[in-house]
Amino acid sequence: MILQNILIFAHRGSKGTHPENTMAAFQKAAEIGAEGIEFDVHLSSDGELVIIHDETLDRTTTLTGYVKDHSAQKLKTADAGSKFSNEFLGERIPFLVDVFDWAKGNALLMNVEIKTDKLAYEGIEQKIIDSIRQYGMENRVILSSFNHQSIEKVKMLAPDLERALLFEGLPENFEEILRDKKESGFHPDKNSLTPAVKEKAKKLGYKIRPWVANDETDIVRLAELGVDVIMTDFPERAIKILKAWQSHG
Repeated sequence: MILQNILIFAHRGSKGTHPENTMAAFQKAAEIGAEGIEFDVHLSSDGELVIIHDETLDRTTTLTGYVKDHSAQKLKTADAGSKFSNEFLGERIPFLVDVFDWAKGNALLMNVEIKTDKLAYEGIEQKIIDSIRQYGMENRVILSSFNHQSIEKVKMLAPDLERALLFEGLPENFEEILRDKKESGFHPDKNSLTPAVKEKAKKLGYKIRPWVANDETDIVRLAELGVDVIMTDFPERAIKILKAWQSHG
């Protein structure tokens, strides 16, 4: 459902109703008509691309410790659903290949966040690029990171891929950063996005995809600002709110 060209991206999948960053959450997002999903990528100890938000496993799975300290085989034994609800008992941690394999059967856009803002994952950018190429997902993936050096690496290794700069809070010189980096996506936290900030980013040719709007006030405010994408934990609700807003517009 495209509303005034505003797309809905399901943040970590349909995170509000399903265990985050799992196939169940991604499938739900596809089912209810979101245009895209957003998810996070780390590396296992043996170099596999793992989809999970935190650097550690404790909050969302039955394993403990750092993702980087476990092999892919070990990570596959984790339950990533039951901490959300018993209904999702046995839901697994997905790997990037699982999502790309599944995505061949739909048209979802995918915002892949490279999680190098806290830990340095050696070679993660190249591995992600290789996987995108292998699955022919070049036109469906946006690569983003809070670590702008990772985005710089992607630019060097794969200039054809769409890239975006993530921000939590905006530095005073954010306009200078956007001008200097010349990327395509600007992903600020929703509270940092004001009409003035939006105008500056738009003038520099950026697509604006703020995160994360869940209640009606925020969703309508961002829609009125004219953003390109709204990232939300509740895509089904966001679509309904946007439809209602549009019909009154």
